Amino acid sequence: MPNLDSQYQSAPPPQGGLYALEVTGKDIAQVEAAKADIPPGTPINIAFLGNEDHAQRVNAARVIRASGFDPVPIISSRRLRSERDRDDLLGALIAAATPSRVILVGGDPAVPAGPFEDSLALLRSNLLERHSIHHVGIVGYPEGHPKIDTNTLWRCLKWKVRFLQDEGCSVEITTQFGFDADAVVQWIVRLRREGIDAPVRIGVPGPADAGKLLRYAKQFGVEPSAAVARRYGLSMSNLDQHIGPERYWDHLAAGMDGGNLGTVMYHLYPFGGILNGVRWMNNRIPNKVPASRQLAPGSRRAST
Repeated sequence: MPNLDSQYQSAPPPQGGLYALEVTGKDIAQVEAAKADIPPGTPINIAFLGNEDHAQRVNAARVIRASGFDPVPIISSRRLRSERDRDDLLGALIAAATPSRVILVGGDPAVPAGPFEDSLALLRSNLLERHSIHHVGIVGYPEGHPKIDTNTLWRCLKWKVRFLQDEGCSVEITTQFGFDADAVVQWIVRLRREGIDAPVRIGVPGPADAGKLLRYAKQFGVEPSAAVARRYGLSMSNLDQHIGPERYWDHLAAGMDGGNLGTVMYHLYPFGGILNGVRWMNNRIPNKVPASRQLAPGSRRAST
């Protein structure tokens, strides 16, 4: 196990736009429909859902690459059935779309489908060397995780960053979406104090109906308090209310303003549809986000 007491020096900042977004295999047509509005080269994460198969994931990667964007497959450790299943999937993804990075997560199943208990176990396998993977994304949980205590989250995060950098990989951290901007800023501050300077993408929920946002929040294990919900602008009594993350966005920008937080970008969770989410994000980056030092390169909720 890598030494957790040493400092963490990240590789050069990732390529791609100032924000990334996410799609499922069954919703890949939304990427094609929104193609004209998505900035060229945008990283698009491909969710690893239990009700989709590898063929859908590979097809999504192919469509994303053909559309001029960067496919970023999410690999769910606990959903992989075997080492061969892992290798077949990654081999097919590489052949179809040559992804420049992958994101490793634990996954939802209470019992792993195969030999990988979590993303640490997946990293300990010969995944990186066997598939010539040089850039890896991992997940952060600023508002906590419903099944994992905070100390364990930090221990695992530091282990993965050190392990990947010892293996010669660059690292990027994408946060789970949430509603509490203060918690996100405090989490990034601690990340930097821990000596981890890897680029961070903050998860931002796209505009959507309040009821849908709250359903996703419950599914992802993000339970906003009444005070946080009010600050976000969510009304628990009006679930049909269509709401964007304007208050969250402004609060987040204010909290980061003046801080030396390294490379910080954004990841859009397009719960209200990709086109609506992308248009919302395009209107706010880069002109409406102060302090370029927080944004520009160079300046699921599962077990870990």
